[in-house]
Amino acid sequence: MMLVPRRNNFDLFDDFFDDEFFPKKERNLMRTDIREKKDKYIIDVDLPGFEKNNINVSLRNGYLNIHAKVEKNNDDKKEEEKYVHRERFFGECSRSYYVGDEIKEEDINAEFKNGILKVEIPKKEEQKKLDNVKQIEIK
Repeated sequence: MMLVPRRNNFDLFDDFFDDEFFPKKERNLMRTDIREKKDKYIIDVDLPGFEKNNINVSLRNGYLNIHAKVEKNNDDKKEEEKYVHRERFFGECSRSYYVGDEIKEEDINAEFKNGILKVEIPKKEEQKKLDNVKQIEIK
């Protein structure tokens, strides 16, 4: 089993707009470290400004999916204020990692503390599908 990050939002024009005139705000979202220990993988995902109840971790078809959203709070916006520059993120983001079909949801532990989502996934041996070969007796 190996963990492989998968981009959810592939954009054909990513390379074209990857310069100072077109900054990519997504680059700072969901920064992830994946560590390997003897018996498990540990995924640390930076989610500053997110709340625990707006983070969803799910497992589907061998992929661990992490989805998070920040909702805009209109209470702090005053009618006479206009933003000149804004770097705070409001919206949704997600990442997916292939963890294998052997992993079940009850095997995964997740914790959110101080803006960091920590997900622990045990290592499991891939079950090799044995060829169902039956010998035919030669007479």
